[in-house]
Amino acid sequence: MTPAEFLSEDMADAVQELRSKAEPFAFATIVRTAGATAARPGAKALLDADGTIVHGWLGGGCTKGAVQKAALSALRSGQPQLVSIAPEELLAQKGINSGDELDGVKFTRNGCPSKGSIDIFIEPCLPIPQLVILGKSPVANALANLAPQFHWAVSTNLNEDKLTPVKPSQFIVVATQGQGDIQALKQALDNHRQYVAFVGSKRKYEVLASELIKGGASANNVHSVNAPAGLDLGAVTPEEIALSILAELVRARRAKIDINDV
Repeated sequence: MTPAEFLSEDMADAVQELRSKAEPFAFATIVRTAGATAARPGAKALLDADGTIVHGWLGGGCTKGAVQKAALSALRSGQPQLVSIAPEELLAQKGINSGDELDGVKFTRNGCPSKGSIDIFIEPCLPIPQLVILGKSPVANALANLAPQFHWAVSTNLNEDKLTPVKPSQFIVVATQGQGDIQALKQALDNHRQYVAFVGSKRKYEVLASELIKGGASANNVHSVNAPAGLDLGAVTPEEIALSILAELVRARRAKIDINDV
């Protein structure tokens, strides 16, 4: 069962609101306590992209800083975190310093007078990556058909004159292939995001890049475009080219997840 299946109605509503905005969030669940603690195992909280508790309760302020730090780490890496908050004396008895990580558990000092210990599991929930495809070429169509199978949210219904505003977590592929290349690249660069790629040869993009820079586009943005798009798989057909682009998209997505880019 998923965490959402154990949520109260109010927390489920808060989760749905964050999902509708394509914002990252995390669940924090107390899995073990020892000594005097305000909260008990099973207590759960919902944290936003800043690691702030927006719903639920995990006890007093003793856990707040450690939970926020662990949540931000989980959202950056995309990996769950287990944090153990314990009195300094107990950590010392175990030969552990605050900030140490041992066997997948991150330890931090509990400075509250209660001297209790709390283990909290943090589970990140990242929004599905957004792929914006500019163009109606065979490669664009093949990519639009393939990407959803690998859990990408694809947008192709774009205004011809203006790119629909997108979030920084979105990836843009310009697959116009001779039909409005400059216009589409300008739209992509004006909405410069985590990843922008151009379907076409390196030489062709060099010519277009020169024209874009002469037209006032930022040279840094222009040169950051992945051109030609896709990994070098020796692709020939539109479907093979789409596969090579998707492979590069997956690599870019998995290489580094930074909460500031989501």
